[in-house]
Amino acid sequence: MSTWLPSAPCTPRACVEATGPSAAVPRAVLRLTLVAALVLTGAVLSPLGRGCPRLRGKIPAAWTRRWCRAIVRASGVRLRITGTAPPTGGLLLVANHISWLDIPLLAAVRPARMLAKTEIRRWPVAGALAARGGTLFIERDRPRALPDTVARIAGALREGTAVAAFPEGSTWCGRAQGHYRRAVFQAALDAGVPVQPVRIRYRLAGGAAATAPAFVGDDSLLASLWRVATARGLVAEVEVRPAIPPGTCPDRRALARAAQQDRATEPCWTHAALMA
Repeated sequence: MSTWLPSAPCTPRACVEATGPSAAVPRAVLRLTLVAALVLTGAVLSPLGRGCPRLRGKIPAAWTRRWCRAIVRASGVRLRITGTAPPTGGLLLVANHISWLDIPLLAAVRPARMLAKTEIRRWPVAGALAARGGTLFIERDRPRALPDTVARIAGALREGTAVAAFPEGSTWCGRAQGHYRRAVFQAALDAGVPVQPVRIRYRLAGGAAATAPAFVGDDSLLASLWRVATARGLVAEVEVRPAIPPGTCPDRRALARAAQQDRATEPCWTHAALMA
């Protein structure tokens, strides 16, 4: 199996549960219409930001964050973000992966070049938008392409760009979680940039865990979109954890473990010695 092809046991039938009473069909249709309108607007306007020097910098980043938050809210999901990420400089953002909503959620923390599988490039509208936004696509079925992918990520980080990745390599339902794959962390080590762990959770308004946003197994994007649009009381919680400074961890294995376990305040080898 390829390094880029991890698998998760989560499936829609086994893991995804209803949130309770569904929103009315007209409201769900309105939500999807608003989401589509926002995505199309981003697809139309994204080339302008690259072509006009006056639109580069802090203002476009603020626009992107607001746009991504608007997409989440338009889908009927409330958003809670705690913590902040450095606004500038090379940074590797890493998060657990549950839903297609995770992508705008990370961009709401800090706009970044997304690391994504090549299949997304073929998605209607969203694929074109991802390509225009500078997404770094991974050929997951070609292990020999891995060193080149890591080099491209490191190059982007050295240029002062933020890169966002989901190191689990596959979506999970949220009640279960996979192990962080190590390869992407090598890029952060090579570029000498910090790693910013982010925790994503979906809950109901009352605080119970929600699996309705999960996009897992053989689930279709359309089915997942409709499930989110018809759900009531969904809340997305995004917790930005302390960044792991460069030089804290000796290798990518330790860095991946530290990012997943929120070990950002002590050198990685301290924890390795405790576990020995």
